[in-house]
Amino acid sequence: MRGILCLLSVLPIAVMLPSKAFAKYDLPYVGEMIEYETNEIDTFVHLARDYNLGFTELRAANPYVDPWLPGEGEDIVLPARHILPDAPHEGIVINVAEMRLFSFMQEDEPKSYPIGVGREGLNTPIGKTKVVRKADGPVWRPTERMRREDPKLKEVYYQGPDNPMGTHALYLGIPLYAIHGTNKPFGIGRRSSSGCIRMYPESITEVFEMVPVGTPVEIVNQPIKLAWIDDKLYMEAHPTLEQAIDFEEKGVASEEKMTNSEMKYLIEMAGAHSDRLNWPAIRTAVKERKGYPVAIARRPRVVADSAEAMKSIKAAELPEEAKALVKSAKGKDSTEDAAISNDSGHLDEPAIMVNSGTAPRPRNFFNE
Repeated sequence: MRGILCLLSVLPIAVMLPSKAFAKYDLPYVGEMIEYETNEIDTFVHLARDYNLGFTELRAANPYVDPWLPGEGEDIVLPARHILPDAPHEGIVINVAEMRLFSFMQEDEPKSYPIGVGREGLNTPIGKTKVVRKADGPVWRPTERMRREDPKLKEVYYQGPDNPMGTHALYLGIPLYAIHGTNKPFGIGRRSSSGCIRMYPESITEVFEMVPVGTPVEIVNQPIKLAWIDDKLYMEAHPTLEQAIDFEEKGVASEEKMTNSEMKYLIEMAGAHSDRLNWPAIRTAVKERKGYPVAIARRPRVVADSAEAMKSIKAAELPEEAKALVKSAKGKDSTEDAAISNDSGHLDEPAIMVNSGTAPRPRNFFNE
C-alpha cells in the first residue's frame, strides 16, 4: 500500500426518520473521511482511482498540494465521506455538481461512485429518467458534431480498447445519453464528456450488474448539501459546474455566493435553530468549496431559562439575503441579528493514525 492512511471517524451517529427505500440504513451520509500521508510515487490521478474518488474533488480538498508530485510525507485529506443528495433515495441519483453517482439498489448502505460529466457547452441534462436498455460491449457511433470536431474518428467503434464507452453501458430514457465506462479513466471526476456519465471501468462493471432495466434515475445539480448529524448541522460545499475547471487546473476558483434557493434550503434545514447558524463558518465553506462536510451549527444541549443567559451568546450579523428567509421561517415580526454558536466550522473529533507496525497515535486533522 502506498503512503499511510488515517480513517477519520469525524461524524457521530445520526438521528433521522427512516427512509422508505432503506429500513436498515438511516444515516444521511456514506463513507469515511481519510487522512493520507503521501508516498514519493503518488499522484492525485492514481490516488483518486485507488480510493473511489474523482480528480477535481481531490484538488478542491487539497488546493495547495501539487497533484502531480505531492512528494513523500505530505498530509492530505481524501474526501471519502459524502452527504446524500436531497432527492428520493431510490434507484440511481446523480449529482453533477459533485460529479458522483449514488446507488440506492442495496438493502443496506448506499454506494457512491465518482463520475465524469459533460464539459462546458455540453452539459449533462438535469431531470428524472430511467434505465431503458443495457449493453455488455456497447457500440459507439460518434455524432456528426463529434466527427466534425475530430475528423479522425471512425463511423463506428465496436467493443475494444479504443471504444470510449468502455465495456458496459446503461442507456437512459433521455435520447443519446447513457451511464457508461471509459477507456480514459483519468477523465473521471472531471468535466470530460459530451454529456454522458462516465465511470471507472471497475465501477461501471459493478453498477451494471446491480441495476436492472426500468431503474429510476434522477440527475440533480446540488453544489451545496446539508444534513443534521446528531446535534450538528453539516454543510458539504462543492465547486459549481462553472468553477469546476478552475478547481481542476488550479485547485481554487473565483468565489461564488450561495444562490437564493440554496440560502432558502439552508434556513429550512436549520429550522428552529436558524439563530444558531455559524455564518463565518458558512462563508468559509462556500468560499473554499472543499467538498467535505463541515459543522455550521449546533443544537443547544441546555436551554437557557433567563434573558441574561441568552444575552451571553455572542451575536453575529445575519447576511441581508438571509434575513427575510429567517423571518419567514420563524414567523417573527423582526429581523434581529442571529446569535451563533462558538463552533469553528471544522469537525473537531480526533482521528487515529493507522501505521502498520506502530501504535496508533492521535491526530486532529480538522483543527487547521
